[in-house]
Parts: sequence; C-alpha cells; structure tokens
Amino acid sequence: MFSRGKWGIHPETHKTATADRPIESMKLPEKVIIPIRQHIGAPCEPVVKKGDLVKTGQLIAVGNAAVSSNTHASVSGTVTEIAVKPHPICGEDMAIVIESDGADQWEENIPTNRDWQAMTNEEILSIIKNAGIVGMGGAAFPTYVKLNPPKDKQIDTLIINAAECEPFLTADHRVMLEYAQSVVSGIKIMKKILGVQNIIVGVEDNKMDAVKVMREAFGDLAQVIPMKTQYPQGAEKMIIKTLLQRSVSSGQLPMDVGVVVQNVGTAAAVADAVIKGIPLVERIVTVSGSMIKEPKNLKVRIGTSFADVIAACGGFEGTPGKVIMGGPMMGIAEYTVDVPVIKGTSGILAISVKEAKKMEESPCIHCGKCVSVCPMGLNPSMLSILAEKEIIDEARDEYNIVDCMECGCCSFVCPAKRHIVHHIKYTKKLLADKAAREKGATK
Repeated sequence: MFSRGKWGIHPETHKTATADRPIESMKLPEKVIIPIRQHIGAPCEPVVKKGDLVKTGQLIAVGNAAVSSNTHASVSGTVTEIAVKPHPICGEDMAIVIESDGADQWEENIPTNRDWQAMTNEEILSIIKNAGIVGMGGAAFPTYVKLNPPKDKQIDTLIINAAECEPFLTADHRVMLEYAQSVVSGIKIMKKILGVQNIIVGVEDNKMDAVKVMREAFGDLAQVIPMKTQYPQGAEKMIIKTLLQRSVSSGQLPMDVGVVVQNVGTAAAVADAVIKGIPLVERIVTVSGSMIKEPKNLKVRIGTSFADVIAACGGFEGTPGKVIMGGPMMGIAEYTVDVPVIKGTSGILAISVKEAKKMEESPCIHCGKCVSVCPMGLNPSMLSILAEKEIIDEARDEYNIVDCMECGCCSFVCPAKRHIVHHIKYTKKLLADKAAREKGATK
C-alpha cells in the first residue's frame, strides 16, 4: 500500500450516506437541456433545428475542432429550442432543448454488439470520438485526444484513476462495484489503442470493497493498488507521483512522462461506446449533502435539470444554503437548480445555510500552513497577497500561479480564513483577459 505524501489534506469524507446505495436509474425527464459546451475545448455546432424529431443517441451537435466533443440526444422527442440557457459552469450558454415523447426510442443500430478486437486502432478511436466520450471524473477532456498522443511521446503506463478523493462523491465507487466488467472491457480497449503493458488502477483505501472487486475482475490484466486516503489524491499529477514516483513538471502533461490517466467511469463509457455503440447520453451522479432528503447514486440522462434530479431524491430538507455541482472542495456553486446535468457532473450537493456561511477573512499571518499542504509546491499565501494587489505578472512569472489546480487545500487549513482560491481564480481571470487583449492587439 502506498503511503501518504507530505502534501494534501484529509477532510471528513462524508461518503457514508451513499457509499452503500446501489445505483438507481432515474425516470426519463420530460425535458432535457443539452448544452453544446460540456467539455474542455471548442463548443460543438448544432446539426438539428427547432421542430426536428430526434431519437435517443442521435447526433445533435458536432465537435469540428481538434479538441472538442460530439453531443447526442439523451431522450427521443422534439427539438423545441436552440437558445441560451442556464449552464452549471459557464453561467449561461447555448443549448438544445428536447421535449421527451416518453418512448425513449433509440437511434437505429443502438445498442449493437461489435467485435472490437477485430478493429484497427483508428476505427476504435473514431468510434470513441463520434460517441462524444470525455473524462468522467469532472475535467471532461475529450477521451479520443488523450488516447491518441503524438508519435514522439512514448507511453508505457495507463493509470486508471479510481481515487474519488472529493468528499461526498461515491459515483466511481459504485461503478467499480456494479459495472466491473464494463470497466475491464474499457481498459482492454484502451490498452490495445495505447499498446501498453503496464496498467495500474489506483483506489483510495476507504474503498477496500472496490479494491477486492476490481482485483477479482482484472486478474493479471492490471495492478489494483490501494492508496492512503488523501485529498487531492485523484489529481492527475498527484496520482502519477503516488503510483509511479514520476513528477510532471510545470508546463508538462502526463504523456511527457510516459503516462495516460483515465477515470474509471470513462473506462466503462468507452466500453459502452465501442462494444454496444452507445454514445455518452447518461452518467452516474451522486446526490448528497445535509439538505437532501434521500441521498442516492443515480443514473441520469444528460440534460436533466438539477431540480428534477433533486426531486428524485425526495427534494430538499428545508432551504439549502448552497447547491454545488461536484464536490465541496473543487465544485461549483449554482445560482439556480434549473441548470442541467452535463457530462462532467459527478455530483450534486445541497448543504445548509450554516455549512455554506462564508467565513470573514483576515490578513495573512505568514504561518506557512498553506505552503505545507500545497500539492503543487506553490506559495498560496503570497499568491493571495499578490492577487489582492493585482500584481498579476509577478504572480505568473515569479510564483507560477498557472500551476495552481485550485484544489482548496490552502483555504481549508488557513487559520486566517483567507479566501485564497477565490483570489487565485480572480488573478487567473485577469491574466486571461490580459492575454486576450495582447493577442487582439497583435492581429
């Protein structure tokens, strides 16, 4: 078992409410709102129009850019709008609205049964791309891009990230317990594409039941390694360091150290796409928090509103103080429950007013606690001070603010209750705005 490093924190996990709750399939929503931006990269472009009849699994928006992702109808019915709608990350964005006919009539030849072992790597990659598969851990990076590294990158290891280190979230845990064979099939497919022999599945040691199931399912295919429970163990750079003792330096990607990292839920989605022809039209979502009446793990169609998902869990226990997409450390607070579930929605949390209360910050006391827990080896206290003064160039050039993954460890341990991550995010926004202005001036 791998031991804990010197970085990171160990917050209360809050997983008991849903860890033992089997996945339930949520009933079909009456309406879905499917954004054209659900992934890292360029948004996709609609290929349907208002009034069109669509089937479940039908392509409705195409990702034409080098880094993008196709989008498919998650229900059968009628396209009633293509308009700007609430978005859980962007605030608002263009989306395709489909009124369900309740029939859930699938596109022709879905599902199917393909012999993927007889296919070429190019054929398999094309299927994964066309199916709109993205990273299911939350980052939503297009999977076909990760599985097709440049020829000069020598990949020797595939890591399956099953850490699920964010508090409350248990979706990946349940996928391992209930969909083990799909995970195995997905990993076999990715192994063929990448041509690697070394496969490691990293699971935090608060999920030993999943470790047992995975080891039985994998046999000699992969090492299933329990890791000390520690946040943010599931970050790519952290899990690579823990499992392989390889460091991904500033400006590098995992492929620069010979590694591809994929989420365990992504592996199952790859299997569904390649073997059964099922595009990414639904995902497992953990619905939890003190203000949810019946916490659950739900299989939810993409585009279903948070309001409908919460209603499927009995609704709220009173008035929540905050609703969050994702986990409490890196999740995004929502301004409305009318936002839709997207491909990267791993969880929906509802917490109380007391839990959501924003602590009043005070000046930095230079205790160094934030430095000691930063997984990236940064100086968060100095970054927050520079951010307050809007000294953005120094924050970038001298203190490497762009390397911050915004995990929240610094804010978690700060005795002065400083809003360090907020300051860092604001500075990154200023730097992005400055870069855009400079790029525009050079055209």
